[in-house]
Amino acid sequence: MTTTAPAFPDDLLQLQELLHRAHAEHRAYLAELPWSVEPMAGWARGERFSHRGDVPDSPGWSDEQKETVDRMRAELRDLSIAVVDHPHWATVPRESLVDARMQLKKQTRPVEPDDVTEAA
Repeated sequence: MTTTAPAFPDDLLQLQELLHRAHAEHRAYLAELPWSVEPMAGWARGERFSHRGDVPDSPGWSDEQKETVDRMRAELRDLSIAVVDHPHWATVPRESLVDARMQLKKQTRPVEPDDVTEAA
């Protein structure tokens, strides 16, 4: 059984692409930050349970880093609301809504380097 991809409005496609991009930027930014928001002493592997081994001291996040994370979270929230509340969803039959939303995510997801290698 072959299903055709639903036609999504251009503005909804753009919103979902922006949301994917914002998620990726947020994850990358968080990965570069110290492990604790507030300054906290680290520990050696034997002192506490740690799947990562020794955990170094965390200097905490600067006020600028905290503001950046807050701004990024607000952007993610606003983009998520814009995608979910888009008028297009009122035109999709209720029983197809979840599948259509998943198709939108899949259709707009950026190509990962591994995806390109597997396709070759």
